[in-house]
Amino acid sequence: MTTGPTAPTPLRLAEHPFFRGMDAAFVAHLERAAAERSWPAGSYLFEQGGPADTFYLLFEGKVALELGAPDRARVTIETLGPRDVLGWSWLVPPHRWRFDARAVKATRALALGADALVRRLEERPAEAYRFLMHLVPVIGERLERARVQVLDLYGH
Repeated sequence: MTTGPTAPTPLRLAEHPFFRGMDAAFVAHLERAAAERSWPAGSYLFEQGGPADTFYLLFEGKVALELGAPDRARVTIETLGPRDVLGWSWLVPPHRWRFDARAVKATRALALGADALVRRLEERPAEAYRFLMHLVPVIGERLERARVQVLDLYGH
């Protein structure tokens, strides 16, 4: 008996480590606004300067955060994989992506639109605080890795 390809297992927000320790009802509330997305290898999730309107939770694949400049080779700042999160530029005006995000391998993620996410965070300040306390270390690590890359390229 031959069987065809099986459908991928649906992704669940509560299974992503970013939400560990958060209120289950709050996570379930967020999950109703989440959409599953996938990208083939080589495609862009988003590009530097574009409108930052989504928070991604990676479940499968690899994504390179890249920085490009005129007359310079593209630089990979960091490579992210399953269990990582992507996108915090939606928090800070002017709400534009600061890097390119390119799928190095076929990638699956859950996406939360920034407008819906902000509304839900505003409705639940205690959970918003926990969310930000989970996100702030990610932001700090990304900035540190970008700093190290700049020093490697241009520093002494």
